[in-house]
Parts: sequence; C-alpha cells; structure tokens
Amino acid sequence: MTLEELRSRALFQNTIDTWIMTCEEKKADWYLPENYKKFIAHLFQSGLKMQKFPLCIKESGGMYQRGKDKTQFAETLAQSIDPNAAAYTIKLSDDTIKIIRQFNAVEA
Repeated sequence: MTLEELRSRALFQNTIDTWIMTCEEKKADWYLPENYKKFIAHLFQSGLKMQKFPLCIKESGGMYQRGKDKTQFAETLAQSIDPNAAAYTIKLSDDTIKIIRQFNAVEA
C-alpha cells in the first residue's frame, strides 16, 4: 500500500500507520523503535503540525507484514518517555507526503 492509498482511507492518519506505509514503500524494516523516533523527529523538524494521538494499544492492530506484531511495537514505544516515541495524528496532504518521503528509512 502507498501513502496515497492510506490517505484514500482517511485524510488524517496516525503516525504509526504512516510510518509502516512509508517503510513498506521504501522496502525498509518498520519494526525498529529507534528509527520510528528518528522519523517523528524528521516530521517535527520539517514543521509539520501534529497532535498527540491517544492510541489504544490493544486496538492498534495485530500481526502485520512479515509476521511482525504492530501491537508489540506500539507497546515498546509506549514505554519510552521520549516525545518522538509517541503516536500523533497527521494530515496526509500532498505537501506532507512529500516531506514524509524525504525521510530515508533505510539510513535511519
């Protein structure tokens, strides 16, 4: 799935799903919490407006691509006090998608 396909489901998305789709597009591993934090830092540094998203970990989804557990990933992030480990709501406009794609998930 691409970011545009994700946007077609809903204009506003949570950053965890956005992160997973970004990695899927780039054929990168999404399951590394440290890379997710770098992704969120990139979004903040780019000036994107994001609101904290009260993600219910039990409803965040189960097994995902390559057998990785999205719920476990969200639980790992939830244990961190780093603001870059939080989930946020983001508007997937064309400009936002461009900024997202500027993040190099492979080198993160």
